[in-house]
Amino acid sequence: MGITTVLFDLDGTLLPMDQDEFTKAYFGLLCRKMSVFGYKPKELTEAIWKGTYAMVKNDGRKSNEEVFWDCFAGIYGQKVMENKKYFDEFYTNEFQGARESCGYNCEVPEAVKEIKSKGLRTVLATNPIFPATATESRIRWAGLEPGDFELYTTYENTGYCKPNPEYYRDILQRLSLRPQECVMVGNDVSEDMAAEKIGINVFLITDCLINKENTDINKFPHGGFGDLLQYIT
Repeated sequence: MGITTVLFDLDGTLLPMDQDEFTKAYFGLLCRKMSVFGYKPKELTEAIWKGTYAMVKNDGRKSNEEVFWDCFAGIYGQKVMENKKYFDEFYTNEFQGARESCGYNCEVPEAVKEIKSKGLRTVLATNPIFPATATESRIRWAGLEPGDFELYTTYENTGYCKPNPEYYRDILQRLSLRPQECVMVGNDVSEDMAAEKIGINVFLITDCLINKENTDINKFPHGGFGDLLQYIT
């Protein structure tokens, strides 16, 4: 196939999870932490979603981090920036409790190890709506280490989000890759299979499948991690 690089999604792919359960746990922990500083749960949750939407619509002129906090400050006022350190503390500490809402797949670290042993490059192409601290934690929850990846996208280092094709094009440019030498591995038909739009090969992991538009998945190579290894090698 001429594949040199494997791009992996994280949530629901390398790290098994029910997205709704994880989001509920994550917001519950965050609201509990920030209520001490006067943030009301309903308002905070709505503000986080608005900030997330702003990141999804980002056009690359700013980092997702800048876009999120611009949006957040637009809701709460500039004084919210004084509390940013408490949000950062949350991802280092309380956020770890969200691990309980996630699963673990022992095939994942073995598959990544085997792929790397064949000399293939590995990239973590997770939607960059989280700080690096939260992303690094979730990598470890999956039984991996941040160093297993040549690049992992976070809200600090990226200015696009899935399913924007520019998100994938940005990764290719940063690592001097051609679309045809890459394969994007993910569980979300809309977000991860969007890589195909710029010529990247795709493989759909079906263990925690997200298919909001009820797309016929038979159009994509798909299956579990054993199937992925057969597809690549």
